[in-house]
Amino acid sequence: MDKDLKLYYSISEVAQMFDVNESLLRFWEKEFPQLSPKKGSRGVRQYRKEDIETVKLIYHLVKERGMTLPGARQRMKDNKENTLRNFEIVERLKAVREELLSMKKALDGFTYEQIDELKKDIQDIGE
Repeated sequence: MDKDLKLYYSISEVAQMFDVNESLLRFWEKEFPQLSPKKGSRGVRQYRKEDIETVKLIYHLVKERGMTLPGARQRMKDNKENTLRNFEIVERLKAVREELLSMKKALDGFTYEQIDELKKDIQDIGE
C-alpha cells in the first residue's frame, strides 16, 4: 500500500518513522499544543499527515538542533511559518548533499583509463 494514500498512521508507525519511543510522542503531545493527533473511540491515536509534519518539526528542533523543549515550543508558537520554511530548506540541502556525495562516490570509482575514454568521447562530440 502506498503510504502517501494513507490517511492515518498509528503511534507505533510514527515512532518507527522517527526511530523514537511511543512514550516520547505521547510526552511531546503534552508539551506541544500543536501536536494533537485524533483519538479513535478506544483512545487509539490516529496521526494525520499534518501531525507527522509537526512531529518532524519538533524532532528537528529538539533532536537535531538540540533546542530545549521550552525553546522549541516558543519557536513553534512565535514563528512556526519561518521555522517550517527553514526546516524545509535544511531538508532540501540534506537531500542535495546526499546526491552530491553519491555522485562523488561514483566519480571516485572511475579509473584513469575510463576518464581518458570520456575525454576522447567529449572531444569527438565537440568536433
